[in-house]
Amino acid sequence: MEMQLANIISGDFLFRMVIDLVVITILVRFIYYPLYRNSDFVFSYFLFNFIVFSLTYFLHNVEVSMGLTFGLFAIFSMLRYRTESISIKEMTYLFVSIAIAMLCAIIKTTPLGLSIISGFILVLTWFIDSNFFLKKEIRKTVLYEKIELIKPGYHDKLMDDLRQRTGLNIHRFYVQKIDFLRDTANLKVFYYEQRGKSNKGDVSDDSSEDGSGDA
Repeated sequence: MEMQLANIISGDFLFRMVIDLVVITILVRFIYYPLYRNSDFVFSYFLFNFIVFSLTYFLHNVEVSMGLTFGLFAIFSMLRYRTESISIKEMTYLFVSIAIAMLCAIIKTTPLGLSIISGFILVLTWFIDSNFFLKKEIRKTVLYEKIELIKPGYHDKLMDDLRQRTGLNIHRFYVQKIDFLRDTANLKVFYYEQRGKSNKGDVSDDSSEDGSGDA
C-alpha cells in the first residue's frame, strides 16, 4: 500500500509530532538529566522515541498489528542493550520514551486530551522518581581493615570512621564477612542518594542487591 506525501505532511501528523517532541524533551532534559546527570542515553531516548513515533503512526495507518509493532521494538531494545551496563532506571526511561511515542502516534483524542495525558505521565514520572516520593537508599560494599571496630561496642566509632574516609553520610551498615587471616571485614554500608552528584569512589556499588541486618 503506497503512502501519499500528503499523509506525511498532514496537519494531524505534524501536531502529534510536535506534542511528542515537546513531551520527550521535557522527560529527558528536565526530568531524567537533572536527576542523574548522565548524557550517555540522551541520544538513544530521543532517537528511539522519534523512530517509534514515526513508524507507529504510518504502520497504524496501514493497519499493521500494534502488538507486532511494539513487540519488535521491545525485542530490538533488549538486543541493543543486553551487553551494555544499563540500569533498571535507564531501561524504564527507555520504555517510557517508547510508550510516549506510541501514545502520541495512535491515541484518538482531542489535542487538549493528548496534552493532558502526556502531562500526567510527565508529572507522575517526576514525582515517583524524586526524593519527594521516596528517598533512594544506596548500598555499597566496603573492604574494611580496622577489624577491631566491628565489635558491637565500637560501632559508633566505625560509623564515624566510614563517614570520614568515604565522604558519604552513611546511616547504617552490617558485616557480611570477616577474614581473621588478613584482619579485614566486608561491610555493606547504606546511605541516601544525593541527586545530581556522582557517587563514584573506591567502593563498589551494590544498589541492585538486597541487604538485610542493620548495625
